[in-house]
Amino acid sequence: MTSDSANADIFETDVYWQQTRRPLACLVFLAPILAIYEAGILLLGGREPDTIRNGADYWMRGWLQQLGFNHALLLPGIVIGGLLVWQLTGKYSWRVSIDTLVGMFAESLLFAFVLVVIGQLVDTFFQQIGEPVAMGIAGASSLAKAITFIGAGVYEEVMFRLALLPACYGLFRLMRLDGKSSACLAILGTSLMFSLAHYVGPSADTLTLFSFAFRALAGMFFACLFVARGFGITVGCHTAYDLLVGVLLYSDR
Repeated sequence: MTSDSANADIFETDVYWQQTRRPLACLVFLAPILAIYEAGILLLGGREPDTIRNGADYWMRGWLQQLGFNHALLLPGIVIGGLLVWQLTGKYSWRVSIDTLVGMFAESLLFAFVLVVIGQLVDTFFQQIGEPVAMGIAGASSLAKAITFIGAGVYEEVMFRLALLPACYGLFRLMRLDGKSSACLAILGTSLMFSLAHYVGPSADTLTLFSFAFRALAGMFFACLFVARGFGITVGCHTAYDLLVGVLLYSDR
């Protein structure tokens, strides 16, 4: 390989690394995921769409309703609009290559498999100490589960990583903590809140030591991924993991 070729490869890698973190690339990447979820809610939810909505989606819609906003497409519109505003204010390029989107998809699958391995290790540990390890959505069809899991990949990341993580970081910085300490505390705090959120509300899961610990660990994994690789890949990873574990691998998890 010539020096010019090596420099070109490094340049392309740098461009990819930057593009995947930009709001437009994230929007284009997650748009099909968001569309599938919203369409699935309309088609499967019938007159009671809230029965299969993801918890974070349900809560955020409830907060909007309390403010007097009740349109079904308002929340996805806010997500799309927020990313577009971020794109505009950041003055980023409006070009997104197919190669970038393919790379984001591949990274999402790779990180999802890494989390599956982590889950298996945690599962084995808790089985050794005699703790129950089952998690899942009882009484739902595989298709309904898949739609709910897709919603989790989008709206849990919007709520806990895109909104809450930077807010917590900013709060700790206002408390005059240094950047590293603020980031660590923000990741830890939002990860614990992410885990606890699964045990709140009418569709709450049964609290077990395993499920709480693993979800907190998964929250930290997603938070670190968000910081390192951006919002789009984190959504892709979360969605892929939930579908792999919740639908394809272990239908009772």
